[in-house]
Amino acid sequence: MMRFAYFSLAIALVFLFVPLKGQYIDIDDLSDKESVLYAQTKQVNQFFRRFNNQEDLYGKKENADEYTRNNERRKEYLNILFDKESSINDDLKAWFIRDVTSEGNPEYINFHEGGWFAEVSTTLSYQGQQENSVLYLKLEKENLGYKWVLINAHFYPFSRMFFNKEDTIGKKTFLHPMSHEIDFMNLHKTFKHKDYIEYYTEKSFSPDYLTLLLYEIKKGNIRFETINNVKFHFLQVKNWYFELSYFNREGYNSGWLISNLLRVDESEKPDLLDLIYHETK
Repeated sequence: MMRFAYFSLAIALVFLFVPLKGQYIDIDDLSDKESVLYAQTKQVNQFFRRFNNQEDLYGKKENADEYTRNNERRKEYLNILFDKESSINDDLKAWFIRDVTSEGNPEYINFHEGGWFAEVSTTLSYQGQQENSVLYLKLEKENLGYKWVLINAHFYPFSRMFFNKEDTIGKKTFLHPMSHEIDFMNLHKTFKHKDYIEYYTEKSFSPDYLTLLLYEIKKGNIRFETINNVKFHFLQVKNWYFELSYFNREGYNSGWLISNLLRVDESEKPDLLDLIYHETK
């Protein structure tokens, strides 16, 4: 459990912000090294401020409404917040920027509002083997502050146990609709067919991998090894979804950038969440 405490600390460090001093500048007026430094979005907090047009290129916070509502400045900022090496269509990106900078109804993102969460890819040791796992975390209010909490998990050894799409026997297993007339004596089949037991559940059943993961940790069967990658999912903006990833590379287009963008109706977002969580339906 101590390793998980270190893991939580590592996640928290992702969000530390180191303020920079100065005024808004034209990036073309800087030397190459300076311009790269100021262009990089080095912290997740900084991404929020730049998305909302609440920070200049030096990192100075600008909270005044007249600055935030400067749409021309904001459009420039939004353009540099995209991963230019991604497959995001230019027309889709332009559509998104038009939506969030709309004169009548602009969209901003809020750090404490919900509607965004972290996806942390990890390696865990399970039954003597190193296995991949994905942990999902969100911010939750705690007294006068906030904390990151686990909300879901996907552990590949568990996913291999449930609802094998190649399995034909499991799909034919069921309890006869007249089972109640024999006092459900045929329930023994559900225990006999342990490899297919999930097929005896209701259609909406989905394995709770987080509970299973916590159980195995408590039993001492899982040991934390390392964090492989961190990214964030945003669903705050109406009818849009985007993914935030970190890029450590040379040049201006580095740091925390939008790596995926989808136009998604609000009614479709629950289905999108199922895909992100690897939920089995």
